[in-house]
Parts: sequence; C-alpha cells; structure tokens
Amino acid sequence: METLAKKLKQQAFEEGFDACMICAPTDVPHVPPRLTEFLEHERQGQMSWLAERAHWRGNPAALWPEARSVIMLAVSYAPEGDPLVALKHKDAGTVSVYAQNRDYHDLVKKGLKRLARWLIAEAGGEVKVFVDTAPVAEKPLGQASGLGWQGKHTNLVSRDLGNWFFIGSVFTTLDLPKNEAEVDHCGNCTRCLEVCPTDAFPQPYQLDARRCISYLTIEHSGPVDVALRPALGNRIYGCDDCLAVCPWNKFAVEAREMRLKPRDDLQKPPLEKLARLDDAAFRTLFSGSPVKRIGRNRFVRNVLYAIGNSEAPHLLEVATELLADDDDTVRDAALWAVERLTTT
Repeated sequence: METLAKKLKQQAFEEGFDACMICAPTDVPHVPPRLTEFLEHERQGQMSWLAERAHWRGNPAALWPEARSVIMLAVSYAPEGDPLVALKHKDAGTVSVYAQNRDYHDLVKKGLKRLARWLIAEAGGEVKVFVDTAPVAEKPLGQASGLGWQGKHTNLVSRDLGNWFFIGSVFTTLDLPKNEAEVDHCGNCTRCLEVCPTDAFPQPYQLDARRCISYLTIEHSGPVDVALRPALGNRIYGCDDCLAVCPWNKFAVEAREMRLKPRDDLQKPPLEKLARLDDAAFRTLFSGSPVKRIGRNRFVRNVLYAIGNSEAPHLLEVATELLADDDDTVRDAALWAVERLTTT
C-alpha cells in the first residue's frame, strides 16, 4: 500500500492537484461538539442545510460507513497580485478571487473523478468524490490528513500553498497509509481577525456567518442589515480580506489551471454596467461562473450596496432607475444607495 500511496500522489499532481494527503474518516472526533456550538449560536444564518445535515457533516464515517480512507486534495487558485488593491476602486465591483472565472466545483470534481477512476483501475475498491456541496467536514479532514491546518479565520492554511486553494476529497474502501495530522502554525498572528470589515470572528477559530461578507453577498437572501451595508464596500460577490493578509501566502503556488485565472471583464467591472444587467444579460455574463447561482436580483442588490458606498455622484442615475425594479430587495437597495449618494 505504501507504493500505491506514492503512485497516487504522483497521479494526483498529473491530474492538476497541488497536494494530496490521506487520513481516516474517523480522524476528526472534535467536529461534532464544534458544529453543535456553531449551530446553537445560530451562526449559520440562513444556511439551514448545515443543521439539517449535521449528523453527516459532524461524522464523516456516517456519511459512508464502508469508507476506510479519505484522500484530501488541494488545487491552488492563488492570484498574481494583492486582491485588496481592487477595494480602492470604489466605482468598480470586487468579485472574490475564486469566482473570477470558471466554477471550481466542476473543474475540481472532474479531476477527482479522473483520479478515482485511476485508483479503481490500479487497486480496485469503491470510491465516492466530494467537492464542497456535500455534507463533508472538509477542512477538519484536511487538517487530519496533513494538508494544512484551520487558521484563526477558520480556513485551511498550508505551509506549502498558503490559503489560496480549493479542497476536494475522495472517499475509498481501500485502507491506504495515513499521513500525520498538521499542527497549528498561526502563532500569535491575528491579521485575519483584525482585517475583517464586519467583525465576523467572535473568537479566533470561530466564524459567525451572519456577519461574514462572503455569506452576506452569496448565501443571504433579502435585504442585508443596514448597519452592515457600509462595511461591504465594493465587494459584490464574496470577500478575500482574511485570506489575503495571511503571511503564509508567501509560499502560495500560482494557479496552474488556466480556467481558474481571472477573466479580464471581472477585473474591476464598472458598477454602472453591472447594475443595468437584466436576468438574461446576467446569465450570459456569468455563464459557467459560480456567481450565476445567486441570481440577478441578489447580485444587483450587492451592486447597489457598492454604489451606495462608492461616493461616486455619476452612479446616482442608475441607482434611481432601479427604484422601479420588479424585485422588492433590489428596490430597497436602490433607495439606500440613492440616499447615501445624496447625503454624503
């Protein structure tokens, strides 16, 4: 099995993965109490599926009892420069680095399936592949496998990749050699906690999704709390602040997959143009993109919050136009933007 594990890791690199480590599905006994605490404080916000699937998410062994090993894989999407620079261009939108091109779910899952087929051909057994959308404790499993550790911002951090990487997993009935778990290397650093615009971390290693800009701009439906809107700045899909300031990014590996590199038209896109997207234009612009799943109305809501924060008088016209939008939440956001632009 040692030889198989070595060949597996070489094959993973050839399939486009930047790291491949192995653990057992029973290696994360600390997850259930942490998940219970998170849910008891209702920090999941509107993400009801976290509670509905808590049994599986808290216990990877329950997800597929026959599994004996979990192969954890990483794919780098590290940007070339500092993504926080875009926050200074207030009349343009900022899309999270991971969403500036193709949907990573599709790209990573295809790689996982290819690797899984190779493993079956090489050694037999059964496999299941997962990327993000399934109730899998990916980050704890990532730490248990040695892929990285969960930093104070709760994201996985690697000494070799920084924290700009996607995670995927292959569960298998094969009993493969396990790697040692990674230990915490955050030390006294608190940059990720201090940079958060909405103070979304009640404590180190804890996240309140209800205050997280990624949650608010992607998962949260309806109007965003008025008190939080100014802190959104020009972030119209996701937020990279806590990731971008991590000092371990000095070891980040630039993305090898071209379809994960940013599209030119999503580099500082003008808010005026984005605000005028109807449903058809929105779907066309974000075809194949993870942005598409939030829909036109939620996206334009985010754009209007950015317009309200822009301090750009020329955007008043488009905000005023949207006061008559068909969607209640868009109209509410337009009114807020108009009031901000006429009183500041």
